Amino acid sequence: MSKKELRAADALLEAQKIAFAPFIFQSSITLKKLGVFDLIFDSRHNGGITIDAISDQLSISRYGLGVLLEFSESAGVVSKSENGIYELTKTGYFLNYSKDVNVNLNFTHDICYKGLFHLDEAIKTGEPSGLKELGEWDTIYEGLSQLTPKEQQSWFEFDHFYSDGIFEEALERVFKNHPKLLFDIGGNTGKFALQCFNYDEKIQVKIIDLPGQLNKALKNINDAGFGNRISGQEMDWLNPNPQIPTGADVIWMSQFLDCFSEAEILTILSTCVASMDADTELIIIETFTDRQEFPMSKFVLEATSLYFTVMANGNSKMYPATVFESLIEKAGLTINEDVALGDYHTMLVCKKR
Repeated sequence: MSKKELRAADALLEAQKIAFAPFIFQSSITLKKLGVFDLIFDSRHNGGITIDAISDQLSISRYGLGVLLEFSESAGVVSKSENGIYELTKTGYFLNYSKDVNVNLNFTHDICYKGLFHLDEAIKTGEPSGLKELGEWDTIYEGLSQLTPKEQQSWFEFDHFYSDGIFEEALERVFKNHPKLLFDIGGNTGKFALQCFNYDEKIQVKIIDLPGQLNKALKNINDAGFGNRISGQEMDWLNPNPQIPTGADVIWMSQFLDCFSEAEILTILSTCVASMDADTELIIIETFTDRQEFPMSKFVLEATSLYFTVMANGNSKMYPATVFESLIEKAGLTINEDVALGDYHTMLVCKKR
Protein backbone atom coordinates (compact mmCIF):
# COMPACT_ATOMS: atom_id res chain seq x y z
CA MET A 1 0.00 0.00 0.00
CA SER A 2 1.49 3.34 -1.02
CA LYS A 3 1.40 6.31 1.32
CA LYS A 4 -1.22 7.96 -0.88
CA GLU A 5 -3.55 5.01 -0.30
CA LEU A 6 -3.27 5.00 3.50
CA ARG A 7 -6.53 5.15 5.40
CA ALA A 8 -6.87 8.19 7.63
CA ALA A 9 -6.48 6.06 10.76
CA ASP A 10 -3.27 4.50 9.43
CA ALA A 11 -1.89 7.87 8.38
CA LEU A 12 -2.68 9.26 11.83
CA LEU A 13 -0.80 6.35 13.43
CA GLU A 14 2.23 7.08 11.23
CA ALA A 15 2.05 10.73 12.24
CA GLN A 16 1.90 9.74 15.93
CA LYS A 17 4.94 7.50 15.45
CA ILE A 18 6.83 10.52 14.18
CA ALA A 19 5.57 12.60 17.12
CA PHE A 20 6.87 9.99 19.57
CA ALA A 21 9.90 8.88 17.53
CA PRO A 22 12.38 9.95 20.27
CA PHE A 23 10.48 7.71 22.71
CA ILE A 24 10.82 4.73 20.35
CA PHE A 25 14.51 5.46 19.88
CA GLN A 26 15.38 5.91 23.56
CA SER A 27 13.31 2.95 24.76
CA SER A 28 15.05 0.75 22.19
CA ILE A 29 18.48 2.03 23.25
CA THR A 30 17.57 1.36 26.90
CA LEU A 31 16.35 -2.17 26.25
CA LYS A 32 19.60 -2.88 24.37
CA LYS A 33 21.77 -1.42 27.14
CA LEU A 34 19.96 -3.36 29.84
CA GLY A 35 20.39 -6.64 27.95
CA VAL A 36 16.64 -7.20 27.60
CA PHE A 37 16.74 -7.75 23.85
CA ASP A 38 19.56 -10.27 24.23
CA LEU A 39 17.72 -12.19 26.94
CA ILE A 40 14.46 -12.28 24.97
CA PHE A 41 16.27 -13.55 21.89
CA ASP A 42 18.31 -16.12 23.82
CA SER A 43 15.08 -17.47 25.32
CA ARG A 44 13.43 -18.17 21.96
CA HIS A 45 14.26 -21.89 21.98
CA ASN A 46 12.65 -22.20 25.39
CA GLY A 47 9.35 -20.83 24.17
CA GLY A 48 10.09 -17.16 24.94
CA ILE A 49 10.18 -15.41 28.30
CA THR A 50 7.81 -13.56 30.64
CA ILE A 51 8.31 -10.14 32.15
CA ASP A 52 8.68 -11.73 35.60
CA ALA A 53 11.50 -13.97 34.37
CA ILE A 54 13.23 -11.01 32.73
CA SER A 55 12.92 -9.04 35.96
CA ASP A 56 14.42 -11.89 38.02
CA GLN A 57 17.28 -12.64 35.68
CA LEU A 58 18.34 -9.01 35.04
CA SER A 59 17.40 -7.54 38.43
CA ILE A 60 15.28 -4.83 36.83
CA SER A 61 12.00 -3.73 38.38
CA ARG A 62 8.84 -5.12 36.87
CA TYR A 63 7.54 -1.56 36.61
CA GLY A 64 10.55 -0.39 34.57
CA LEU A 65 10.35 -3.35 32.25
CA GLY A 66 6.61 -2.87 31.94
CA VAL A 67 6.73 0.67 30.62
CA LEU A 68 9.53 -0.19 28.22
CA LEU A 69 8.08 -3.42 26.86
CA GLU A 70 4.50 -2.19 26.61
CA PHE A 71 5.56 0.73 24.47
CA SER A 72 8.00 -1.38 22.44
CA GLU A 73 5.17 -3.79 21.68
CA SER A 74 3.06 -0.90 20.37
CA ALA A 75 6.04 0.25 18.33
CA GLY A 76 6.45 -3.19 16.76
CA VAL A 77 9.82 -3.93 18.33
CA VAL A 78 8.68 -6.83 20.54
CA SER A 79 5.59 -9.05 20.52
CA LYS A 80 3.69 -10.54 23.46
CA SER A 81 1.53 -13.66 23.35
CA GLU A 82 -1.76 -14.13 25.19
CA ASN A 83 0.26 -15.99 27.85
CA GLY A 84 2.54 -12.99 28.41
CA ILE A 85 5.50 -14.46 26.52
CA TYR A 86 7.79 -11.90 24.88
CA GLU A 87 9.68 -12.35 21.63
CA LEU A 88 11.61 -10.02 19.34
CA THR A 89 9.90 -9.04 16.12
CA LYS A 90 11.99 -8.91 12.95
CA THR A 91 12.36 -5.18 13.56
CA GLY A 92 13.57 -5.84 17.11
CA TYR A 93 16.03 -8.44 15.84
CA PHE A 94 17.59 -6.00 13.36
CA LEU A 95 17.69 -3.26 16.01
CA ASN A 96 19.72 -5.52 18.25
CA TYR A 97 21.83 -7.58 15.88
CA SER A 98 22.24 -5.82 12.52
CA LYS A 99 25.72 -4.31 12.31
CA ASP A 100 24.75 -1.43 10.06
CA VAL A 101 21.68 -0.58 12.16
CA ASN A 102 23.81 -0.58 15.31
CA VAL A 103 26.44 1.65 13.71
CA ASN A 104 23.65 4.09 12.88
CA LEU A 105 22.05 3.78 16.33
CA ASN A 106 25.30 4.55 18.14
CA PHE A 107 26.14 7.41 15.80
CA THR A 108 22.69 8.92 16.30
CA HIS A 109 22.77 8.43 20.09
CA ASP A 110 26.34 9.55 20.83
CA ILE A 111 26.92 12.19 18.15
CA CYS A 112 23.66 13.58 16.80
CA TYR A 113 20.78 13.14 19.24
CA LYS A 114 21.17 16.21 21.47
CA GLY A 115 22.36 18.38 18.62
CA LEU A 116 19.33 17.63 16.44
CA PHE A 117 17.28 19.76 18.84
CA HIS A 118 18.98 22.76 17.18
CA LEU A 119 18.16 21.76 13.59
CA ASP A 120 15.84 24.71 12.99
CA GLU A 121 18.58 27.10 14.06
CA ALA A 122 21.06 25.36 11.75
CA ILE A 123 18.67 25.67 8.82
CA LYS A 124 18.18 29.39 9.48
CA THR A 125 21.83 30.26 10.02
CA GLY A 126 23.74 27.83 7.83
CA GLU A 127 25.87 26.96 10.87
CA PRO A 128 26.20 23.57 12.68
CA SER A 129 24.16 24.85 15.60
CA GLY A 130 23.95 21.47 17.34
CA LEU A 131 27.72 21.05 17.52
CA LYS A 132 27.84 22.99 20.79
CA GLU A 133 26.38 19.89 22.45
CA LEU A 134 29.74 18.20 21.78
CA GLY A 135 32.19 21.09 21.98
CA GLU A 136 33.04 24.63 20.92
CA TRP A 137 34.40 24.22 17.39
CA ASP A 138 33.48 25.71 14.03
CA THR A 139 33.14 22.24 12.47
CA ILE A 140 33.07 18.76 13.94
CA TYR A 141 36.28 17.86 12.09
CA GLU A 142 38.27 20.30 14.21
CA GLY A 143 37.04 18.52 17.34
CA LEU A 144 37.29 14.85 16.37
CA SER A 145 40.52 14.34 18.27
CA GLN A 146 38.93 15.96 21.34
CA LEU A 147 35.72 13.93 21.50
CA THR A 148 35.30 11.46 24.35
CA PRO A 149 36.49 7.90 23.60
CA LYS A 150 32.86 6.72 23.27
CA GLU A 151 31.99 9.57 20.92
CA GLN A 152 35.12 8.95 18.85
CA GLN A 153 34.28 5.26 18.64
CA SER A 154 30.75 5.94 17.41
CA TRP A 155 31.90 8.58 14.90
CA PHE A 156 34.73 6.55 13.42
CA GLU A 157 32.72 3.31 13.31
CA PHE A 158 30.04 5.16 11.35
CA ASP A 159 32.59 6.76 9.04
CA HIS A 160 34.57 3.57 8.47
CA PHE A 161 31.51 1.36 8.01
CA TYR A 162 30.49 3.35 4.96
CA SER A 163 33.97 3.57 3.45
CA ASP A 164 36.35 0.75 4.42
CA GLY A 165 34.44 -2.00 2.65
CA ILE A 166 35.30 -0.75 -0.82
CA PHE A 167 39.02 -0.08 -0.26
CA GLU A 168 40.16 -3.53 -1.36
CA GLU A 169 38.02 -3.39 -4.48
CA ALA A 170 39.29 0.09 -5.34
CA LEU A 171 43.00 -0.66 -4.86
CA GLU A 172 43.32 -2.60 -8.11
CA ARG A 173 42.18 0.45 -10.07
CA VAL A 174 44.24 2.88 -7.98
CA PHE A 175 47.44 0.96 -8.80
CA LYS A 176 46.55 0.18 -12.42
CA ASN A 177 49.16 2.62 -13.78
CA HIS A 178 51.79 1.89 -11.10
CA PRO A 179 51.75 5.21 -9.24
CA LYS A 180 54.79 6.16 -7.18
CA LEU A 181 53.23 8.98 -5.09
CA LEU A 182 49.64 9.16 -3.86
CA PHE A 183 48.02 12.09 -2.08
CA ASP A 184 45.38 10.89 0.40
CA ILE A 185 43.20 13.94 1.00
CA GLY A 186 41.19 13.61 4.18
CA GLY A 187 43.24 10.61 5.30
CA ASN A 188 41.35 10.21 8.57
CA THR A 189 43.06 7.56 10.74
CA GLY A 190 45.35 6.34 7.94
CA LYS A 191 43.44 3.18 7.11
CA PHE A 192 43.57 3.63 3.35
CA ALA A 193 47.24 4.58 3.40
CA LEU A 194 48.00 1.38 5.32
CA GLN A 195 46.17 -0.66 2.70
CA CYS A 196 48.22 1.05 0.00
CA PHE A 197 51.48 0.18 1.76
CA ASN A 198 50.45 -3.44 2.06
CA TYR A 199 49.31 -3.55 -1.57
CA ASP A 200 52.42 -2.02 -3.16
CA GLU A 201 55.87 -2.12 -1.59
CA LYS A 202 57.10 1.03 -3.33
CA ILE A 203 54.22 3.48 -3.02
CA GLN A 204 54.80 6.72 -1.14
CA VAL A 205 51.75 8.42 0.43
CA LYS A 206 51.23 11.99 1.57
CA ILE A 207 48.22 12.51 3.81
CA ILE A 208 46.65 15.98 3.67
CA ASP A 209 44.30 16.65 6.58
CA LEU A 210 43.55 18.77 9.63
CA PRO A 211 46.28 18.65 12.32
CA GLY A 212 44.39 16.44 14.80
CA GLN A 213 43.51 13.75 12.28
CA LEU A 214 46.87 14.00 10.52
CA ASN A 215 48.84 13.42 13.72
CA LYS A 216 46.70 10.42 14.59
CA ALA A 217 47.12 8.95 11.11
CA LEU A 218 50.90 9.48 11.07
CA LYS A 219 51.19 7.81 14.48
CA ASN A 220 49.14 4.80 13.35
CA ILE A 221 51.26 4.42 10.22
CA ASN A 222 54.56 4.83 12.07
CA ASP A 223 53.42 2.27 14.64
CA ALA A 224 52.69 -0.13 11.76
CA GLY A 225 56.26 0.20 10.48
CA PHE A 226 55.71 2.33 7.38
CA GLY A 227 57.16 5.61 8.65
CA ASN A 228 59.69 5.78 5.81
CA ARG A 229 56.93 5.84 3.18
CA ILE A 230 54.54 8.38 4.67
CA SER A 231 54.53 12.16 4.86
CA GLY A 232 51.89 14.69 5.80
CA GLN A 233 50.66 18.20 5.20
CA GLU A 234 48.39 20.06 7.58
CA MET A 235 45.48 21.56 5.70
CA ASP A 236 42.28 23.39 6.54
CA TRP A 237 40.41 23.62 3.25
CA LEU A 238 38.24 26.42 4.64
CA ASN A 239 41.22 28.78 4.84
CA PRO A 240 41.65 31.23 1.92
CA ASN A 241 43.67 30.14 -1.13
CA PRO A 242 44.44 26.51 -0.22
CA GLN A 243 47.37 24.91 -2.04
CA ILE A 244 48.77 21.38 -2.31
CA PRO A 245 52.11 20.28 -3.78
CA THR A 246 52.62 19.04 -7.31
CA GLY A 247 53.98 15.61 -8.21
CA ALA A 248 51.20 13.20 -7.27
CA ASP A 249 50.44 10.36 -9.64
CA VAL A 250 47.10 9.78 -7.89
CA ILE A 251 45.01 12.12 -5.75
CA TRP A 252 42.56 10.10 -3.65
CA MET A 253 39.42 11.44 -1.96
CA SER A 254 37.12 8.90 -0.35
CA GLN A 255 33.89 10.30 1.10
CA PHE A 256 35.70 13.57 1.63
CA LEU A 257 34.01 16.05 -0.67
CA ASP A 258 30.55 15.46 0.82
CA CYS A 259 31.88 17.23 3.92
CA PHE A 260 31.79 20.56 2.05
CA SER A 261 29.35 22.90 0.33
CA GLU A 262 29.17 23.00 -3.46
CA ALA A 263 31.26 26.19 -3.58
CA GLU A 264 33.88 24.64 -1.28
CA ILE A 265 33.96 21.44 -3.36
CA LEU A 266 34.65 23.52 -6.45
CA THR A 267 37.54 25.26 -4.64
CA ILE A 268 39.01 21.93 -3.53
CA LEU A 269 38.76 20.42 -7.01
CA SER A 270 40.24 23.55 -8.60
CA THR A 271 43.13 23.45 -6.12
CA CYS A 272 43.80 19.85 -7.08
CA VAL A 273 43.68 20.72 -10.79
CA ALA A 274 46.35 23.36 -10.22
CA SER A 275 48.66 20.69 -8.79
CA MET A 276 47.98 18.06 -11.49
CA ASP A 277 49.76 17.33 -14.74
CA ALA A 278 48.31 15.56 -17.75
CA ASP A 279 48.97 12.12 -16.27
CA THR A 280 47.70 12.68 -12.71
CA GLU A 281 44.53 10.81 -11.83
CA LEU A 282 42.07 12.26 -9.33
CA ILE A 283 39.92 9.50 -7.86
CA ILE A 284 36.71 10.40 -6.05
CA ILE A 285 34.71 7.87 -4.02
CA GLU A 286 31.19 8.84 -2.93
CA THR A 287 27.81 7.35 -1.99
CA PHE A 288 25.50 9.28 -4.30
CA THR A 289 21.85 9.55 -3.31
CA ASP A 290 20.61 9.10 -6.88
CA ARG A 291 22.55 5.87 -7.41
CA GLN A 292 21.16 3.72 -4.61
CA GLU A 293 19.43 0.49 -5.58
CA PHE A 294 17.41 0.22 -2.38
CA PRO A 295 15.14 2.85 -0.76
CA MET A 296 16.72 2.07 2.63
CA SER A 297 20.14 3.22 1.38
CA LYS A 298 18.75 6.49 0.07
CA PHE A 299 16.91 7.00 3.40
CA VAL A 300 20.13 6.52 5.41
CA LEU A 301 22.12 8.87 3.17
CA GLU A 302 19.52 11.61 3.33
CA ALA A 303 19.34 11.27 7.11
CA THR A 304 23.12 11.71 7.13
CA SER A 305 22.65 15.00 5.29
CA LEU A 306 20.90 16.34 8.39
CA TYR A 307 23.96 15.37 10.45
CA PHE A 308 26.07 17.55 8.15
CA THR A 309 23.55 20.37 8.54
CA VAL A 310 23.25 20.44 12.32
CA MET A 311 26.46 18.83 13.60
CA ALA A 312 29.26 18.76 11.02
CA ASN A 313 29.50 22.10 9.23
CA GLY A 314 26.05 23.48 8.45
CA ASN A 315 26.35 23.54 4.66
CA SER A 316 27.16 20.11 3.19
CA LYS A 317 25.17 16.96 2.47
CA MET A 318 25.12 13.63 0.69
CA TYR A 319 24.88 14.70 -2.93
CA PRO A 320 23.39 13.23 -6.10
CA ALA A 321 25.94 12.33 -8.76
CA THR A 322 24.56 15.02 -11.08
CA VAL A 323 25.87 17.75 -8.73
CA PHE A 324 29.37 16.26 -8.70
CA GLU A 325 29.40 15.84 -12.47
CA SER A 326 28.71 19.55 -12.88
CA LEU A 327 31.33 20.62 -10.31
CA ILE A 328 33.97 18.34 -11.82
CA GLU A 329 33.42 19.91 -15.22
CA LYS A 330 33.54 23.47 -13.80
CA ALA A 331 36.86 22.68 -12.09
CA GLY A 332 38.49 21.76 -15.41
CA LEU A 333 38.34 17.98 -15.09
CA THR A 334 36.88 15.22 -17.19
CA ILE A 335 35.50 11.92 -15.89
CA ASN A 336 37.34 9.12 -17.68
CA GLU A 337 35.82 6.28 -15.68
CA ASP A 338 32.56 5.99 -13.73
CA VAL A 339 32.53 2.71 -11.79
CA ALA A 340 30.13 1.22 -9.24
CA LEU A 341 31.84 -0.14 -6.13
CA GLY A 342 30.15 -2.50 -3.69
CA ASP A 343 26.49 -1.92 -2.96
CA TYR A 344 26.49 1.85 -2.37
CA HIS A 345 29.60 3.58 -3.74
CA THR A 346 30.71 5.14 -7.01
CA MET A 347 34.29 5.70 -8.13
CA LEU A 348 34.97 8.60 -10.50
CA VAL A 349 38.40 8.63 -12.14
CA CYS A 350 39.16 12.13 -13.37
CA LYS A 351 41.88 13.75 -15.45
CA LYS A 352 42.83 17.36 -16.05
CA ARG A 353 41.12 18.73 -19.13
